[in-house]
Amino acid sequence: MAMDTSPRTFRFLPADILTSGYRLVGKVMAGSTGVLGMLNDTTHSTLEVHDARMARLHVPTKLVDHFEVVRMTKQRVHTLCMARREDLGPQALVRGGYTSISEYPARITTQVFEIEGVLEIPGRFDFTALMSESAREFIPVFNATLTAILLPNLRVESPAMLVNRRQVDMIALLGQRVKAESKK
Repeated sequence: MAMDTSPRTFRFLPADILTSGYRLVGKVMAGSTGVLGMLNDTTHSTLEVHDARMARLHVPTKLVDHFEVVRMTKQRVHTLCMARREDLGPQALVRGGYTSISEYPARITTQVFEIEGVLEIPGRFDFTALMSESAREFIPVFNATLTAILLPNLRVESPAMLVNRRQVDMIALLGQRVKAESKK
């Protein structure tokens, strides 16, 4: 008995993708594991963006071009912003299989962007494990705001953002900020 359709269900999800020089707004195809599963899939190193509108970072509102499909390598993606937290994928996958997590408000920087948002991590914050020991190439950040370092007018707010850990320069926990000393 042959099946005429694939056993998997795919759907197109709106996404805002930022690289070091461009902003793409389009749709990515995700399966049952959501966008997080698709981006962290080590058997595929590329990403297709459908109905992609492309703009340069320094003029993000000016459309450069519009394509049916843009193909790109995942390693060059700095961030992928989603309109809904649920689009990242099943809760068990997003949380790494853990049911109890801790929230860490953080500032994450790359060579091009600053991202402020909430990291959800099981247990205590371990920078080394997050950056090198995990199988995930993309780290979920929630209630995130992205700004371009040299272009502060570029601002993207997203309930769910995926940050490429290979592009991360540093992570600073906002709870560890030094309080300004009051003058007497």
